[in-house]
Amino acid sequence: MGFIKEFMEVQAHGNTKLHVIHTNDLHKAATTIEQYERHLEFECHKIIGVDVEYTNDVGEDQKPAHVQLSVGKDHPVLLFQLSAADKNCTRFDNFLADPRYTFAGFSIDGDIEMLGRVGLEIAHFVDIQKEWRVPTATKRLDSLGDVSGIIVHDYYHSMKKKLTNAEHQCWARMPLSMRHIEYAAKDAYAAYEIWSRLTIIQEGLHQAKLEKEQTRKRARCWGNYDY
Repeated sequence: MGFIKEFMEVQAHGNTKLHVIHTNDLHKAATTIEQYERHLEFECHKIIGVDVEYTNDVGEDQKPAHVQLSVGKDHPVLLFQLSAADKNCTRFDNFLADPRYTFAGFSIDGDIEMLGRVGLEIAHFVDIQKEWRVPTATKRLDSLGDVSGIIVHDYYHSMKKKLTNAEHQCWARMPLSMRHIEYAAKDAYAAYEIWSRLTIIQEGLHQAKLEKEQTRKRARCWGNYDY
């Protein structure tokens, strides 16, 4: 049976609050994806934060329970409960498979495998864990909180609340607790926010490098000029 639950003020960090849609309804998922597509059409960097939560089944029987998507704080975070959907949502599936979009996640190898078990594929998947490291880190980064504590102001302390092992076994249940809703929404939003900021930083560094090279070339040209 289809359900749609909306939460208008899920606390993210600081004064940031998220609009969260939790659903297994195919039409609601499709209309939310349509909203994302309209927004991303005008974005230079078409970034979507993504995270996947799993069922509590064992071995090959384990499947994705939820896929969470975020395109920033000004748009709803979609928590699509795949494990409770009657059938595939074509618009959702095509959105994931569209190579125009960059889906940013954290330690995504397991997510890729789980999505493949239900016939889903993300065409352009960026793993924040692999693409970026804290230069002075003394240990492997093992959570979104570890990464975003450096990039997103006070994220680790004010945004992320870890779930217990017992709570992690409940992703396929309905209804989800508010702690699960908050956790899932913040993971997708954090992935979006982190990769968006890193992309801006990388662009700025690249542009600065190009400008320095152009300045050096101009200086060499003037130095070789015969008056």
